[in-house]
Amino acid sequence: MPQQLLIDSVTLKQALESAHPPLVLDCRARLGDADAGTMLWREGGLPTSRPINLDRDLASAPSGGGRHPLPEPQSFIATLQSLGVTPERAVVVYDDMGGQMAAARAWWMLTCWAGHPEVYLLDGGIDAWQQAGGVLVAGDEASGLDSEMSRSAWQPRFDSSQIVDARQVGASNALKVDARSYERFRGDAEPIDPVAGHIPGAICRPGGENLDSGRFKSAERLSQELPDADDIIAYCGSGVSACQTIAAYAVAGKPLPRLYVGSWSDWVSDPQRPVVTGDSE
Repeated sequence: MPQQLLIDSVTLKQALESAHPPLVLDCRARLGDADAGTMLWREGGLPTSRPINLDRDLASAPSGGGRHPLPEPQSFIATLQSLGVTPERAVVVYDDMGGQMAAARAWWMLTCWAGHPEVYLLDGGIDAWQQAGGVLVAGDEASGLDSEMSRSAWQPRFDSSQIVDARQVGASNALKVDARSYERFRGDAEPIDPVAGHIPGAICRPGGENLDSGRFKSAERLSQELPDADDIIAYCGSGVSACQTIAAYAVAGKPLPRLYVGSWSDWVSDPQRPVVTGDSE
């Protein structure tokens, strides 16, 4: 894991103007529209950025493992190689939702799963970049897909020790931290999955509570606010926004929760698994 997870817009601008600029990945996404992120990037993204697609690059097709299961390792390797990712070059990921959509998922997959040594999350995302005077460049003109960006030959060694499945979640005494909204946690509303509620023993910590005006809260505040336990499992609707919860623990300097990739969408795929509604755990 990098010594510093977050990078601010001023520091990124300086890095992009240096002799060894980082590789910048645009991770913007919209649930229900697999092409939205790429279209947003084509309209305007950070200079030199390349798009990475939540549904096609950061996940495989929906299955019994939930709505956004991890891609097969060889598929993700092919994606990283096509983007020119190497362990010798820093990577910066960003989105437009404080990492709650796909930037933190990309960070987690690159850092915690594939073992890249230097991946940074742009604090505040594209909004912070523009507020700092950063320009946006139409994707096709941003060199995001130019011929100078050669393929890499990186062959990462994947670490699955921080991943849990439904069986492990059900059998574990770990604290389950749910990154969804309080309404979905309580079962008051469920706009996506067929069953409402939460996993028994879980507590709710919506991803938005890790942010202040779109940027991560300070390490000190996060350290005070984040649920604390010796063993923690993070989950959400489909294993995407839960990665922002894990990133918050990293910012706070705390041990990282394990990720239930399938999350709620996988949990409710088996009607035999228990479901709880209301505020109770």
